[in-house]
Amino acid sequence: MSAELRSILIGTAGLSACGLIALLLTLARATPSAKSNEAWWVKRIAAASILLHSLHFIEEWQTGFHMRFPMLLGLAPWTSAFFVSFNLFFIAIWTLSLAVLRSQTHMALFPLWFLAIAATANGIAHPLFSAVAADYFPGLLTSPLVGICGVMLMRALFVFTRPEGEVATPRDSVAGV
Repeated sequence: MSAELRSILIGTAGLSACGLIALLLTLARATPSAKSNEAWWVKRIAAASILLHSLHFIEEWQTGFHMRFPMLLGLAPWTSAFFVSFNLFFIAIWTLSLAVLRSQTHMALFPLWFLAIAATANGIAHPLFSAVAADYFPGLLTSPLVGICGVMLMRALFVFTRPEGEVATPRDSVAGV
């Protein structure tokens, strides 16, 4: 296996774990039906998450995340082409998922669950990377906002995908997200 491929596979393993959790939640949670208020909130929070992730990606790109993160793990730096393509691919998928959210299929929710989980992980990971590096680490400035939006999106998705017969409590209110 080439050093570049090894770096990509190991360096993105955390995101692969986020993807697996997102798939399990997608399959385990109820398919939303006519929950227009919840859909409205999910769309708004997801749109804000995508926007913040885009800003986060720009910060990472400008400060060399694609070189520093793999090196932190003892791996070869990622190419610019891989890093940019990888991020733009996910931004496009997340944006497309907003357009098909009302399709009421489980798989329309998978990218949003992934966004919520990965954003939450980002909010935790970047401060830890900075602590390990004992210095600023690329992505640190925008990661707390990305993480907060991830938690808000996850909560909204849990409310949006609760079973029809399940009684909502005031704590479940999406408006309170």
